[in-house]
Amino acid sequence: MLKTLEFRKIGKSYPGVRALDSVSFKAEGGKVLALVGENGAGKSTLLKIMSGDQKADEGEILLNGKPVDFPDPRAAIAAGVAVIYQDRQLIPNMSVMENIFPDNLPRTRLGLFDKNKLYTKAKEIINTFGLPIDPAEQVGRLNVAYQQMVEIMKAYARNADIIAFDEPTAPLTDAEIEILFDLILKLKAEGKVVIYVSHRLAEIFKIADDIVVLKDGRLVKLLKAGETSEAELIRAMVGRDIGDTYANLSRNESFGKVMLEVKNLTTQYLRGVSFRVREGEIVGLAGLVGSGRTEVARALFGVDAVTGGEIIVNGRPVVLKSPGDAIKHGIALCPEDRKEQGLVMGHSLRDNVIMPFIDRLCKKIFVNRSKTTAVVNDAVKKYAIKTPSIEKTVAELSGGNQQKVILGRWTSEMLKTKVLILDEPTKGIDVGTKREIYQTICDFAKQGIAVLFISSELPEVINLSDSIIVMNNGRVAGSLTRGEATEEKVLSLAMQEAS
Repeated sequence: MLKTLEFRKIGKSYPGVRALDSVSFKAEGGKVLALVGENGAGKSTLLKIMSGDQKADEGEILLNGKPVDFPDPRAAIAAGVAVIYQDRQLIPNMSVMENIFPDNLPRTRLGLFDKNKLYTKAKEIINTFGLPIDPAEQVGRLNVAYQQMVEIMKAYARNADIIAFDEPTAPLTDAEIEILFDLILKLKAEGKVVIYVSHRLAEIFKIADDIVVLKDGRLVKLLKAGETSEAELIRAMVGRDIGDTYANLSRNESFGKVMLEVKNLTTQYLRGVSFRVREGEIVGLAGLVGSGRTEVARALFGVDAVTGGEIIVNGRPVVLKSPGDAIKHGIALCPEDRKEQGLVMGHSLRDNVIMPFIDRLCKKIFVNRSKTTAVVNDAVKKYAIKTPSIEKTVAELSGGNQQKVILGRWTSEMLKTKVLILDEPTKGIDVGTKREIYQTICDFAKQGIAVLFISSELPEVINLSDSIIVMNNGRVAGSLTRGEATEEKVLSLAMQEAS
């Protein structure tokens, strides 16, 4: 008998926000159900309720037709429900086999830890999935993709019948995504209920059977993947037809003087990188994972030590030994990992916006409360940040709104940002909000800011950038104008053998 998971009239409210409003649908075993919607649609809240992390205010969950109650994650795990979040829940300094069986370590007759039996059990599961992983390897030494696989194997070892994936491909390369999809198809073939959350529409159509669309906490559409189109899905998600995501963007058409010049930049990871960004210009930085794109951003923001070369801002050579130095010279960075590197998740929206310039809002030792309120409210209004209060912690905001908080910080009138570095600014963000951020980036350029734009999504780089620098193995492999650039040309430079 195939397993089923059903949500009936699930409701959940937070102060000032109705996160879920009478959501009902059923996920069936042997199928992949995709859960889609804009940031803030309610997807993450539903997964938290499903995993026992949070409790619904109304409604019920039925497992195989019977009502269940998950007061905590342990209860959900015991019932065979597993949620694999973007933020992996592994113990880095423990082995792969210990992470696969964290709460079920085999023992000898004397009650001692049986390492050999644990190794054998873990090896059987690893072989089942066909992965080249040593059970004894410390999990923190694995790459991100294989850590993700360990999460899946942990759920498999617990005999989970219901497995949900929350944006699982965000940190993965194309080759690693194919491995993940093979594992998901294996789970599907075994009759598991698979729920898949992603903003990447191409993945939805590749992996899903059924699609549930949420908007503003409500279920707006149930679709069959094979009977719908990307345009129809986007229309259901955003409530309108947004057409070509890149069409009719209001762009800057003229550039000023060179604002950022990098000459033979060398670090532990970079080899003689050189390029220029003019006032009002968007320069895209393309390349494969590990090519050196993020390392360029880190060096320009004073995070990684520069061992050679020169950085020139507004015509003057600068020495950047810390992010504080970079900020003083007008360089701002929206990092790739906004949760770990860009925001203090437990602090308020207010605190996160004013963090780089709080000293400018102080009179003696006291913060000017009314001035900070005005500055933060200006950012909220400018970027249409959805929040009931500026005192809301950023951890409670959606991914898209978190990204807007970072943009609001760096483009505040309190900072005279000259160079804005955007590293994967649309990562984990829905298609409707992406369009808003694209226009925002164009608006930065129209204000005369020099923009360095990093993205793993080639259509973004090609359609948004005025010129493109392609990285390969820590060096510049070539450059292209927007008119010259195609995905084939960019990939050819990104993949060419290093000389």
